[in-house]
Amino acid sequence: MKHPFLERGRRSNIEGGFAPEELELALRHVSMPLEALRYDVTPVGLHYTLCHFDIPALDERTFRLRVGDRALSMKELRAMPRHTVRATLECAGNGRARFVPRYPSMPWTHGGVSTADWTGVALRALLQDVRAHEVAFIGADRGFDSGVEHAFGRSLPLAEAMRDDVLLAWSMNGQPLAPQHGAPLRLVVPGWYGMASVKWLARIELHDQPFDGYQQASGYRYKKREDEDGVPVRHMKVKSLISPPGVPDWYTGRRLVDAGPLTIEGRAWSGAGVTVKRVQLAVDGEWREAELEAPHERFAWQRWRCEWHATAGEHQLVCRATDAQGATQPAQSDWNI
Repeated sequence: MKHPFLERGRRSNIEGGFAPEELELALRHVSMPLEALRYDVTPVGLHYTLCHFDIPALDERTFRLRVGDRALSMKELRAMPRHTVRATLECAGNGRARFVPRYPSMPWTHGGVSTADWTGVALRALLQDVRAHEVAFIGADRGFDSGVEHAFGRSLPLAEAMRDDVLLAWSMNGQPLAPQHGAPLRLVVPGWYGMASVKWLARIELHDQPFDGYQQASGYRYKKREDEDGVPVRHMKVKSLISPPGVPDWYTGRRLVDAGPLTIEGRAWSGAGVTVKRVQLAVDGEWREAELEAPHERFAWQRWRCEWHATAGEHQLVCRATDAQGATQPAQSDWNI
């Protein structure tokens, strides 16, 4: 008997209304409400979540992290020197709902991003004297994607894995990890898109060759055509968002503000620890400079604000950020499969 998933293959891009499967994903996973951009650190209950498969039920008392021939308990990990890193994480698919045609998956609009304080042990403390091409991280969550059964897994080049700020985290915002955020232990890779920060981390492997797990070799690659290898998704790209002003209409989400002086504000970030150097706000297509706060943490978003005298009528507000390497947030994301 053939397995019911094996002939499905990768889903085709689609146009038109959202499929029932996409709506189910939207109900299962959680966007950060954009008004939460006001917080320097996103409260745990407002932090975005995406779980590829079921949330594993792991008992911290019996949990063991397997690293080569070692099996480390949470007690042993907690006894090691701990570090805290504030990092903005963004889902690599954030914004895909607005692509035409789009890939049928979690229909993110803008809310697949948040910032948290992560506490744990530096990964490099477990990799002393290691020689490898890549380090692979395998989660306890398992299922099918495009007909391929696998445990979710990603890898990092050894040099990236040995950075001081890459953590095996057991705490989020000073609290134990919640189940949906990877309890009891997860990887946190600041500056990379969220898929690199493997949750429910169960195993660390050393590889002399590139890791060929599905989510590394087939998923998370920028491709224009299905028949090309594409470019791996790695560091986050420069981006900014507006914290919605005024009050919303319940159904459409459109905003209403009083005429007069108004401060528009939001957040901006980039990847690989690169700072944002400039944010601009356009009102009805006319650009003006925003005031940008200096970065307080290397891998966390930056606050920006801009004064506007609102007049009666309907207006369109748009923001864009430019980072220290000269990359500028585009008006429309570059389409990819």
